[in-house]
Amino acid sequence: MKRAVGVLMMAAVAAMWLAAPAAQTRAGAAQPVSDAVRGSWASAKKNIRDTADVVPEASYSYSPVPGTVRTLGQIIGHVAGANYVFCSAAKGEKSPQAEGAFESLATKAALVKAWDDSVKYCDTAFAALTDKSAADQIELLFGQGKGARTSALLGNIGHLNEHYGNLVTYMRMKGIVPPTSRR
Repeated sequence: MKRAVGVLMMAAVAAMWLAAPAAQTRAGAAQPVSDAVRGSWASAKKNIRDTADVVPEASYSYSPVPGTVRTLGQIIGHVAGANYVFCSAAKGEKSPQAEGAFESLATKAALVKAWDDSVKYCDTAFAALTDKSAADQIELLFGQGKGARTSALLGNIGHLNEHYGNLVTYMRMKGIVPPTSRR
């Protein structure tokens, strides 16, 4: 009896697994490319936000080479502003904020708010992405002409990951364990 129940359960699971792609196609086309892009966005934005949370306010003014490279807080402000620039290109609209708009903010609370607001703005660009719209031609940044919509979104993810690397170095220099090492 136990064996029969086990076999029936395995058959039911197999049937659900096999039916899932068909159900997904009926409900709407699968979006493997745009889903992958959204997954990368989720990871990159989480790394920056978690950094903003774990770093104490006193360390926001830290720079390993004062006057030469951005402070930790300025990096968070920089990526907040850059989010608007990259995502507005993907949306095909004028950026509502300049790239350097938040680098001069002085408090952790103000920088975290700027970051969160920029993420909300970008979330709409990433949510609207489909595998079909990923190849739509848009005006690229910095006068590079036209290119695929995903170029702007992937550029944003790469930019965030690049600066997360800077932040990891800063955190290590201050004795703070980075979020990705804590997980």
